[in-house]
Amino acid sequence: MVAEDDEKQAELVRRYLEREGHAVTLVPDGRAAIESVRHKAPDLLVLDVMMPRADGLDVLRVLRAEARELPVLMLTARSTEDDLLLGLDLGADDYMTKPYSPRELMARIRTLLRRTRLSGGVGPAAAALSVGTLVVDPDRHEVTVDGGHIDCTPGEFRILAAMAAEPDRVFTRQRLLEELHGFDRYISNRTVDVHIMNLRKKIEQAPRSPARLLTVFGVGYKLTDPARSTTRASS
Repeated sequence: MVAEDDEKQAELVRRYLEREGHAVTLVPDGRAAIESVRHKAPDLLVLDVMMPRADGLDVLRVLRAEARELPVLMLTARSTEDDLLLGLDLGADDYMTKPYSPRELMARIRTLLRRTRLSGGVGPAAAALSVGTLVVDPDRHEVTVDGGHIDCTPGEFRILAAMAAEPDRVFTRQRLLEELHGFDRYISNRTVDVHIMNLRKKIEQAPRSPARLLTVFGVGYKLTDPARSTTRASS
């Protein structure tokens, strides 16, 4: 689905997508995008930020509040870091600023669709990853803490899954950015900090005094079992 109020831009993107074999739905404004996603359940949404009747950021807020996990690639004429970080914070999977290369846009879309298919249960089921009472299930694309379900954006999930696969390993920001295809080309390492901050709000009892998702100053972050850390500290 392509949500774009500029008819020429929308038609250009549609032609490129159809050339690669995709069925494409065009919508001209934010409200139409929300309703169309609800009824058509697309595989991916290309979402312009500046649109009438609800801008792209409002569309993203609504879709993520409804726990819709479809990949979202945002298009915008805005290029400041704060705008890009806001899109990321709201749950965008990738972000391109106008003017953009249609060929690069297609490459980004192929990558997002490939990742979605790989995380959607194609092939053998992936084993759930446990770090104490935090469990990341790549096959189901689910996260639980103490048995309770945690809603994560696709970007947050990729970071958490990577860290859960190697508990206690210190991940640099650059390494974590590699889990977020596209963002490292446009904005700074603050993108990782935004994800970490949001994840702490979701998985920590006291986000400002984290026990699971720890900062290793001057290096990066690591995911650990707080019960094991407490045991080591008391022994």
